[in-house]
Amino acid sequence: MRRRVRQLADQIGYRPSAKIAELMSTVRARRESHGEGCFGVISLYPNARPWEGSEHLTRIYASMNQRAYDLGYRLEPLWLRAPGMTYRRFRSILDARGIQGLLCFGSSVLDDPFPAELDHYAVVTVGLSIQTPLHRVTSHFYNDTTHALNKVHTLGYRRPGLVLSRYEEGRSAYAHSSAYLGWWDRQLQDARPIPVLRLDKVEERPLLAWLHRHQPDVVIFVHLFDALEKFSEILRRHKIAVPGQLGVAAVSHHIEATRFSGMQQNQQLMGEWAVELLVARIMHHDFGIPAIPRLEMVESRWVDGTSLRARKPARSSP
Repeated sequence: MRRRVRQLADQIGYRPSAKIAELMSTVRARRESHGEGCFGVISLYPNARPWEGSEHLTRIYASMNQRAYDLGYRLEPLWLRAPGMTYRRFRSILDARGIQGLLCFGSSVLDDPFPAELDHYAVVTVGLSIQTPLHRVTSHFYNDTTHALNKVHTLGYRRPGLVLSRYEEGRSAYAHSSAYLGWWDRQLQDARPIPVLRLDKVEERPLLAWLHRHQPDVVIFVHLFDALEKFSEILRRHKIAVPGQLGVAAVSHHIEATRFSGMQQNQQLMGEWAVELLVARIMHHDFGIPAIPRLEMVESRWVDGTSLRARKPARSSP
């Protein structure tokens, strides 16, 4: 009967009403909320709940939890790599609990593959660490760096340099360095860009040598949150005044707890969008490894601090 109705609809040129579809999705969401659906929360980290050891991931998890609750779901953390756990057993746990959707926090290892044995669930992962093509939500690294460069340029800086964590470079698919070099080529066409300084950790000797040789007037500092204080300490010890002698714009997970100006990742939106994307995939019966995964990028937000000078006033006409 369903096939017959669809054939007749096609013959008369019927197309579904977007308004009715929107209404029905709301009705279904309310109906499902009484039964409280469940999403599994997993990761490829070696520890059970990696979000509990990271303020960045903690904020994403809290946002996921709230958005899932608002939509009538609850989250259930499940340890994929628990001692003695096999993928077959893990699948049986998911199926027994009626879990169709998985929120994945990625992996501590870059380019980790997602287990093929879990290919009949709807999966949304956070970040770019998982090699397998999955639906995912991540920060818009390229735009974040471009925004920081545009911001310091409007403040009058003309020799921006980039200090970049190798760890962050890999996990951003080289977006930060690409944005930096592209910005120099577009904005300062006749100038040669300052070479990118890549550091696994903030080391005094290579940092000072790079500053002395290339003389940037502002540094775009892309590193983990805990490296910001180390960077400040080195500058203070060598009497490099910020922002008097050197401006600094940080691009990191957390900026508000520091005195830096810069781009801070929006963990709240990342968590909300991950849940919304997973709900949408389940509603569309989009299970398994997608042929064409959806990628949603969340732009960071600018935080004002004291590490950049105030904008120079425009010169008045004679």
